[in-house]
Amino acid sequence: MGDEWAGSDDELARAALACSPNAVVVVDRDQSVLLWNEAAERLFGWTAEDMLGRRAPIVPAELTAEHNAVLERVRTGGQVTLRTKRLRSDGTVLDVRVDIGALRLGSAVAGYVCVHHLARADELARNRMARRERLVRRLTDVVGDINSELELSAVLDRISASLTELTGADAGGFVLIEGERLRLVSTYQLPAAIRGTTTDLRTSLVDKLLRTGKTVMLESDGLEDLVWARLNGLHTIALGLAAVGGRPYGALYALFAQRTPGHLELELLELLAGHAGIAVGNAVAYQEAVRQRAHEQAVFDASADGIAVLDGAGRVVRWNPAAAELTAFSAEAVIGGPPPFPLPEPGEKGTFQMESGRWLDVVSARIEETGEIVIDFRDVTTAKELEEAKDLFLATTSHELRTPITIVRGFASTLDRRWDKMSDPERRSAVHTIAERARSLGDLMDHLLLGARAGADELEVRIEEFDLAERIDAATLGLPALSDRHRVEVAIPDGLPYVLGDALATDIVLAQLLENAFKYSPKGGLISVAAWPEADNVVVVVDDEGVGIAPTDRERIFERFVQVDSGDRRRFGGVGLGLYIVRSLARAQGGDVSAHPRPEGGTRMRLLLRAGKGGA
Repeated sequence: MGDEWAGSDDELARAALACSPNAVVVVDRDQSVLLWNEAAERLFGWTAEDMLGRRAPIVPAELTAEHNAVLERVRTGGQVTLRTKRLRSDGTVLDVRVDIGALRLGSAVAGYVCVHHLARADELARNRMARRERLVRRLTDVVGDINSELELSAVLDRISASLTELTGADAGGFVLIEGERLRLVSTYQLPAAIRGTTTDLRTSLVDKLLRTGKTVMLESDGLEDLVWARLNGLHTIALGLAAVGGRPYGALYALFAQRTPGHLELELLELLAGHAGIAVGNAVAYQEAVRQRAHEQAVFDASADGIAVLDGAGRVVRWNPAAAELTAFSAEAVIGGPPPFPLPEPGEKGTFQMESGRWLDVVSARIEETGEIVIDFRDVTTAKELEEAKDLFLATTSHELRTPITIVRGFASTLDRRWDKMSDPERRSAVHTIAERARSLGDLMDHLLLGARAGADELEVRIEEFDLAERIDAATLGLPALSDRHRVEVAIPDGLPYVLGDALATDIVLAQLLENAFKYSPKGGLISVAAWPEADNVVVVVDDEGVGIAPTDRERIFERFVQVDSGDRRRFGGVGLGLYIVRSLARAQGGDVSAHPRPEGGTRMRLLLRAGKGGA
């Protein structure tokens, strides 16, 4: 048997390389290909027959020197891992991670083994984590508000109200699992009379969710049988499971009649449901601690918040595991002495920073029967980071306001003091500058107002047929005169269909897309606008030859204030509301807008509107 396996070592090695999910390329010292496995064929587009015996043209010219330097490092020092770019046969640039090792024959280096895999999966994982962190930061204020209340009924009401605020649901509620029954204990935007309604757990959506093993789900069938689904036009329910101590405790219901929830709403619901379980558990734990001191230790140990009990002299007599984790002070270190942070007055909330840098929200309540003080505290470091982000937005907005105001004030003062000494052209120039800066201030205010209305889902549009070609002509009229570095081309076919939507809103969308095309191509180049019918829609594209948009930012640019923290793009100014407003207006008309790369460089912004019956 040993000889049989020994004789097949070469076959085993070839089989392993053929089955490898990673692209394996082996080259000699002159970088001629010795081996090119099937994964390499799939990744780079060239067959092994094409590549064997020749240099693989996969290294971009600008990275050749770097590649040669890496091979030299491998030859003298062992394996190297790097993230870099490689080329496909069709000219596509791939973002890859490469592990390079020496191919040795005895003590001599005969070549190099290069194992490639796409870095996109790593990027997606990081992007998902970053997006989740942003969602958690958005929830922080809501969660802090919920947990500042220790009365169970108030906690539940705040959870239901926060549910609709965060997910955009039309109504919401919270149900408790009580054995084999469900009880509706809190509602928002639903009739108060249905509070307290109970139903059989086994025939409920909660039971269906429990059987899936998941924590959230969407349901659109059989909603008429739900006893508390009293909402006109109800078409979808999103359900999130709230657990305390790892056990299902209740569920959040988000009822949708005006909009359709998606992945974002489910993720928000899942996060809120998790925090709701903690908040409800803490409220129940507090009440149980007051009513049943015999259960106090078990409640303390199960709480996700830091909880401590002080005697009448202010000395710690109870310190739960979460308290030790949050403060880095063990129970042995604090029991018998004061807590390691100041205490707010009973009924008030205080925020304090530990030496570790962690911020804590602390609330306290006095137990009148015993004179003891119960302290509840949690980590709000993320909330502080959110406050810093808000401060950054305010600072950015102030900067955007200050520049035109300073110029207007300066020119107005000059006119006031030197009117008689200035020539007519000088006065006209000053007045023109004041008018232009006043217009930019008005534009900024319009953006802030539209951004606020879009964020509150209060954008109002009229849906009627209008001539899109006419709006494009109006939006592009006179653009060539704005810059001597840009060229503008417009291609609209005869008989372009009319579209359904709001002409004024579309004017705003087109103006913003064109403004961005100019702004983000500071070195000039071609700005091209084209439109064509596509199925039941009409497509408008605005192409530029500018700085482009990183793949990871092509969705982020449509979020509010994204420009505030978008790295070197900050040099272009603005408060990050333009594209958020554009997408909000497009979707309010039943359309959409998206960003795409151009192979030759720059960006394509693609606007989609519903086609009407006129025009074609």
